[in-house]
Amino acid sequence: MTATTSTTVREFRLPDLGEGLTESEIVQWHVAEGDTVELNQIIADVETAKAVVELPSPYAGVVVRLHEPAGTTVDVGAPIVSFAVAGEYDGGVPAAGEHGPAVRAVLPGPSVADEVPAKREPNLVGYGAAIEKGGRPQRRHRVLPPSTPAMAPAGSAQVAVMAQIPSPVPAAVAPAPSGRVLAERPRSTPPVRKLARDLGIPLDGLQGTGPGALITRADVLAALAGIEGSAGASSSAPSLPSQASSPDPRQAAHPAAGQTRIPIRGVRKHTAAAMVASAFTAPHVTEFLTIDVTPTIDLLAELKQTRAFEGIRVTPLTIVAKAVCIALQRNPSLNSSWDEATQEIVQYADVNLGIAAATPRGLLVPHIRAAQSLALADLARSLTALTETARAGKTSPADLSGGTITITNIGVFGIDAGTPILNPGEAAILAVGAVRRMPWEYQDAVALRSVLTLSLSFDHRLVDGEQGSRFLADVGTILRNPAMALTMV
Repeated sequence: MTATTSTTVREFRLPDLGEGLTESEIVQWHVAEGDTVELNQIIADVETAKAVVELPSPYAGVVVRLHEPAGTTVDVGAPIVSFAVAGEYDGGVPAAGEHGPAVRAVLPGPSVADEVPAKREPNLVGYGAAIEKGGRPQRRHRVLPPSTPAMAPAGSAQVAVMAQIPSPVPAAVAPAPSGRVLAERPRSTPPVRKLARDLGIPLDGLQGTGPGALITRADVLAALAGIEGSAGASSSAPSLPSQASSPDPRQAAHPAAGQTRIPIRGVRKHTAAAMVASAFTAPHVTEFLTIDVTPTIDLLAELKQTRAFEGIRVTPLTIVAKAVCIALQRNPSLNSSWDEATQEIVQYADVNLGIAAATPRGLLVPHIRAAQSLALADLARSLTALTETARAGKTSPADLSGGTITITNIGVFGIDAGTPILNPGEAAILAVGAVRRMPWEYQDAVALRSVLTLSLSFDHRLVDGEQGSRFLADVGTILRNPAMALTMV
């Protein structure tokens, strides 16, 4: 194949989508190798732990190579597609493998290795990882105390691994002005670091086999296997529960009859990790309140006949959302978060109200920002738009972060009450149960009324029992008699 004019090959790396996540899955490619694309043309759908994002092309040119197939999980900063830009290209596709040499052999002009940008190149969904010469991300460093011997952890297996792994401080590293030396922090992902920490395997000195010398789970397990082999059967190396419980890969490829194996990734993976982190970090307290909401149901019927609410979908959830915003003005401790790093409680002026939405991709919690400033009609419109967008899979990552309190409407499933788990970083979550017609005490008699149960979970580090109870009572007061909201604002 030949190029008619000078052509530059540009490598597009998976950008940080603004969520602080380390990886994303390529759901679908909208282009193929050899296709001509325009600037900002959608080239792929990428699924993060929260949302599916359309990825626009940062260049106009020809797709030279798709580095990863659809269905692959890719680390942020890893190359995913290469383009031939700034000239005409005849549509040929280089052979598989490292595309740099192949491209240099057939295309005039500088190659991607010669034209590595010094700065991050912006695109419509965020900024890609900073690219350095050689294609390897800059390692972070940590400071080690001077003349501190490498302390072998307790246990013969851990002593063995310290003997096998080179010193974590390279001889070529110069001492810092403070008299301490800088040691490179090995590149790995948070799950791999946790695995190594649980097993007592120091990452310093391990040779990573992943992209850019990334230390992978397999590298840690290989180090563990080496310890066990050298220390013998009596080694005190900690066991890896996941190894014993993990199925044989051959069994996973050929599941037994009646089994269906579903990969844990995307929203499900994020939700599981977030719920585990929340459940074992924040001390949860859950309180329940069952109330007569007949006046609220009557109000909804009246609003639907009002011209100002014509065409607007108003539901009990709308009134609950407004009641929450009003109650938070009187109980601001529930609109806060715990800052572990600074040991501070952060209270927010705005109510970024999260609404848990069940979608085909799993549970999402998009937010209505500054919900306390919205009139009831505007709040109703926002709730409708939020749920429709979430169920269509079009919620943006920005709308899935920054929440301060959440409402989950379990009543739509016919559930009366529950013990909801907090979204990480939030002080409270309110579950709204089903509205049921049932006998209830009313004006010194038993009557058929509309009854609802509220379930409030809160972080006891941030919210005292009195504060949580007062908030729940305020919400209940408004739902019992919406006119009481006038006394709270």
